[in-house]
Amino acid sequence: MKILSTIFTLVLMAGSLGFAADANKIVVDGSTTVGPIAKAFAEFYMKQNPGVNITVSESGSGNGAKSLVNKSCQVASMSRLLKLNEYEAAVHSEILPVVHVVALDGIAMIVHPGNPIAKLSMAQVKDIYLGKIKNWNQLGGPNAPIVIISRDTNSGTYETFEGKVMQGEKIAKNCEYVGSNGAIRQRVQSTPSALGYVGIGFLDNTVKALPIDNVVPSAETVKNGSYPIARPLYMVTNDYPRMGSHLYRYVNLYLSKKGQTMIEEIGFIPVTSY
Repeated sequence: MKILSTIFTLVLMAGSLGFAADANKIVVDGSTTVGPIAKAFAEFYMKQNPGVNITVSESGSGNGAKSLVNKSCQVASMSRLLKLNEYEAAVHSEILPVVHVVALDGIAMIVHPGNPIAKLSMAQVKDIYLGKIKNWNQLGGPNAPIVIISRDTNSGTYETFEGKVMQGEKIAKNCEYVGSNGAIRQRVQSTPSALGYVGIGFLDNTVKALPIDNVVPSAETVKNGSYPIARPLYMVTNDYPRMGSHLYRYVNLYLSKKGQTMIEEIGFIPVTSY
C-alpha cells in the first residue's frame, strides 16, 4: 500500500507540475535484443535532428532498469517487464516507470545448419536444458553430446526462456552462458552439436531455426500468437515524456510508418501497421 501511495503521489506531481525538461542528449541502456531497434531509431533520429545526440548501450535488461533508477539513462530498453523489486527501487528513487511496447519478438531455438534435426517440442527443449536429454541421438540425430548455450542470467531473453520453457526449473550445470544474442549465434555457428536461443531478429543463414511444437518462429506466428516462445519488447522512461520533446519523438518512433519499417527490416514485428 505504501508503494501504491507513493506512485499515486508521483502521478499527481507529474500532472500538476509538468514533466521534466528534456535536453538534446538522450542516453539509452539495456537489452541486447532491443539494442538494434534502439540504434536504428537513434541513427535515423539524429540524421533528422543534427543537434541531438543519442547514445545506446547494451548491458542487459537488468542493467537498463538499474540505469533508469540511478538516473544515468533516459530510456531503459528491456526485453522483459520490470520486476517488483525494480519498481520498488524506482519509486523509492522518485522514478515513475512508464512502459512503451515498441515491438514483438519470438525466441528461436537455433542449431548449426549441418544438424539434421528438423524440429523440437517445448518438452524436448526443456529436457535438453535440464540435462535429461544429453545426446542428439536421443532425438534421432547424430551421436554427439548436446552443447547447450544460454544467455546470462541478467538478460531479459534468459528470463523469458526460463519462464516460458523452463517454468522455474534450474538449467543444467554444464550449460554455457554468454552475454548477447550475437554471442549465442556465433557459438552455434562454430559448434555443430550446439543448441541455443536468440531473438528472431538475430536469425540469418549461418544458423538453423527449429520449429517448436510444429510452429515455425516467424513474424506471422508471433503476431497471431501461435509461436509458443514470444514476448513484447519495451522502452521504459521515467514518467511519460513531455509531448513534442526529443525524448517523446524518439521513443514514439515505433508508431510511425518509418519506425515500423525499420523494425521489420531488423527482423522484429511492429505492434501496429498502416
